[in-house]
Amino acid sequence: MRCEVVTAAGTAKVTDGDGHEGATGEGATGEGTTGEEAEEARGTTPLPRPLLRSALALYLDLHAHPELSGHEHRTADLLAARLTDHGLTVTRAVGGGHGLVGVLRNGPGPTVLLRTELDALPVTEATGLPYASTVPGAMHACGHDLHIAAVTGAVALLAGDRDSWRGTLLVVGQPAEETLSGARPMLEDGRLYERFGTPDAVLAQHAAPLPAGTVAHAPAGAPLMAGSIAADVTLHGRGGHAATPHLTVDPVLMAAATVLGLQSVAAHASAPAEQAVLTVGSVRAGERGNITPDTAELSLTARAFTDSALDRLLAAATRVVRAQAAAAGAPHDPELTVTARSPALLPDPALTAAVRRAHEASLGAARVLDAAPTTATEDFPHFAAGGVATAYWLLGTTGVRQWRAARAGGGPVPPNHAPGFAPDVRAALPTGITALAAAARQVLGGSGSGSGNGETVPGGGGKAES
Repeated sequence: MRCEVVTAAGTAKVTDGDGHEGATGEGATGEGTTGEEAEEARGTTPLPRPLLRSALALYLDLHAHPELSGHEHRTADLLAARLTDHGLTVTRAVGGGHGLVGVLRNGPGPTVLLRTELDALPVTEATGLPYASTVPGAMHACGHDLHIAAVTGAVALLAGDRDSWRGTLLVVGQPAEETLSGARPMLEDGRLYERFGTPDAVLAQHAAPLPAGTVAHAPAGAPLMAGSIAADVTLHGRGGHAATPHLTVDPVLMAAATVLGLQSVAAHASAPAEQAVLTVGSVRAGERGNITPDTAELSLTARAFTDSALDRLLAAATRVVRAQAAAAGAPHDPELTVTARSPALLPDPALTAAVRRAHEASLGAARVLDAAPTTATEDFPHFAAGGVATAYWLLGTTGVRQWRAARAGGGPVPPNHAPGFAPDVRAALPTGITALAAAARQVLGGSGSGSGNGETVPGGGGKAES
């Protein structure tokens, strides 16, 4: 998830307004407890201890050995091995790269797809955890290791209790989510739905700095995440000696002016009521202080909740880039290349309502929150191609002591993408496993034609090929 901060509304379910804490009671998030004890504190059925130990071991391994986007070979190997152990047939290199699909058929019925991401971020970890990243400059700072471990736990539950559901379970391990470039190749080049069947529902969750032990859904009909455009910019100058600036066209100054000019784009290219963000996250130019380089490079992202707003942001950014190059007397026109684009994440209202009910039943209503729209972005919306119903929720990762300290005026909770991002895995992992398994059962049910409570499950599409 390309973001810095994820927040949620509905905090009245965490604190009731009178200072009484509900969802973050001591021991509820697993600090100082085992995952099983945390579940007992929540009043939910404890997961089998061997299952939890296995999922936790996988999480610790993945966290210590992160792999960046496009290089997730070891991560894919570990996920494929776990899925195979649980009886799934695994296909590798779906769409090229390290994408994989696991299939478990269990008679006639709906098809449900569980999606997890594989990649880590180019962040240097600063958590001090005993299982911290051993890879210099790489870290699971967005929780994808937690997502993978939770998926394997949910698959273990479903594979071990096939009498409770009917249909087909698909598991997708998607590479390159952080660059927003992994989903489309799996769907288009890999012909995901053509080869494995169009699912009736696609389910996913994402770690977020909310109280561990909770999940959060978007209100019916509301977006959960923004759409985005990622772009790279190359500015051309004329290099030379730092002692003779009059003989050069300095792309470093050009880049600085461009960055400052881009800061006003969101304010002037979108209406005040629109949520829009434009961020320059990378500036690269030169090698030495006494050499003026020939080029400077920028990387930026624009985020908004409508395609029209994204188009306006891109057009305005392009004007700023060209204007600054012209003002500097650049010898060549600048280059602006869109590297990725993803629409806003709008979960299917009917499917989300059904999944939310399943989460309330399995976790307790007090632990199911309302999520406010966030300008974080995802390429998960591509899985809704052709009208496939999707449900997506946030998974709380913040331990109770850290949450209370932040609310009391202490330091902020480290968000996703921060070097200090450290999920309280003892509570977040059991919750993630339970949430995924409950959501899948809500669609798969036991009769092969609907949800676990006999409801008609929204969504549609073909069944997995035989």
